[in-house]
Formats: sequence, C-alpha cells, structure tokens
Amino acid sequence: MNGIILYQSKYGSTKKYADWISEETGFPCVETKKAVISDVLKYDTIVLGGGLYASGIAGLSFLKKNIKQLSNKKLIVFCCCASPYDENGFQQIRLHNMKETLSNIPVFYCRGAWDMEAMSLRDRLLCNLLRKSVAKKDPADYEIWEKALMAAGDKKCDWTDKKYIEPIIECINQ
Repeated sequence: MNGIILYQSKYGSTKKYADWISEETGFPCVETKKAVISDVLKYDTIVLGGGLYASGIAGLSFLKKNIKQLSNKKLIVFCCCASPYDENGFQQIRLHNMKETLSNIPVFYCRGAWDMEAMSLRDRLLCNLLRKSVAKKDPADYEIWEKALMAAGDKKCDWTDKKYIEPIIECINQ
C-alpha cells in the first residue's frame, strides 16, 4: 500500500495530525498548495486534511478540482477545529463540504488548538466579534462550540491528541 497525506494548516494543528499519520503509515506529507496532481496520482491512498474555517475544510478544493482523476483512488478526509466534537455539528460540516462526487468519501474530525496570539489580525478580529455576539446569549443556551469559544477566551489551548488519528489509520488499513 502506498499513499500520501495532503494537508492545509493555517496554525499548525492540521500539520501536526498529518505528521502523526505519516509516522504511523510512512506516507509522505505535502501541503495542498505544493501538491501536483501528476505526483499525487502515483499513490493508491490519498488522505487530505484541512482546518475548518467558516464551515469549509481548507484544501478540499484540491480534491474537488481533481476528483475525476482521483476517482479510482482510496480517498480519506479529515478536518481539524478548536471546537469539541459534536455529532450534529460534524454532520452539518460533512453535508456542507462533501457534496455530489465527494459524498462517499469518509471524513474524520480531529480537535485542534486555540491561540489568539498566533492568529492573524483578521482572524483575531473575527473571533472577538463572534465572542461578543455569543456573550449576549444566556450561557445555558450555548451550543457546544460556543461553550468552548467562551471558555478558551484569550488563553492558549491545545486539544490535539493522537487518539483522533486512530479511526483514520483504521480506514487507511481497510
């Protein structure tokens, strides 16, 4: 079995997971921005990981653009986000991202990290606006991601954990 891990990581959590999967499988890691389809086609298994931003999986455009050429490959996707796992939220993300030709690709969730200091000015501003909006709600009515957002505040939090790659490795080995 030969494979490759493509990833798009803005703040490092997705890359960390890609590296852990690489350690377990021996597959090379390549940033989606540097991936060349002719090289990717040499592999039987393609794992694509991306951070979750505004409900979109970063780097997924590579699969969308090349799906016809990759249709005979084993494709696996994982997304990475600071929020705790929530089945309903994850299904919404799946439905939003994995449409039409991507609908049968297995998708996995890996919890990431939170570091306001490392964020771009734009991302910090957006997160602060979001926190102000959430703060207007009754905490008893917070969704799971809102609780996590408010609890994290300005603290540096790292929820990455190798346990999240276990189902991905199982899927690769099937």
